[in-house]
Amino acid sequence: EVQLVESGGGLVQAGGSLRLSCAASGFSFDDYAIGWFRQAPGKEREGVSCISSRTGTTAYRGAVKGRFTISSDNAKNTVYLQMNSLKPEDTAVYYCAAGSPYDCTIAAIGASRPPYDYWGQGTQVTVSS
Repeated sequence: EVQLVESGGGLVQAGGSLRLSCAASGFSFDDYAIGWFRQAPGKEREGVSCISSRTGTTAYRGAVKGRFTISSDNAKNTVYLQMNSLKPEDTAVYYCAAGSPYDCTIAAIGASRPPYDYWGQGTQVTVSS
């Protein structure tokens, strides 16, 4: 059974940092891309970043490029999202999801229905001004 569990969310002041973790079980990282998505209250879900071990690809939405870094530890089956220089507009519930290893693209994570099959329960990130 594929499971994804996010952790690391919390409350931080603007300019601060958080590191989110996505612990995966039930599959090999080589078989899936892992994406991070977020949804703020009253807004649509949006793709943030993704990583694919199979293709050696990472991707970031423009608003987080240069501030967020995605990485993976395949031995631990865990993907991390290091978030620096956080802004109040980064406040959202952050979800990780698993999809085809070839769907780590800006287009895929930016789709209204991203082609990611398995989703975690989310972790809240709140950035105060």
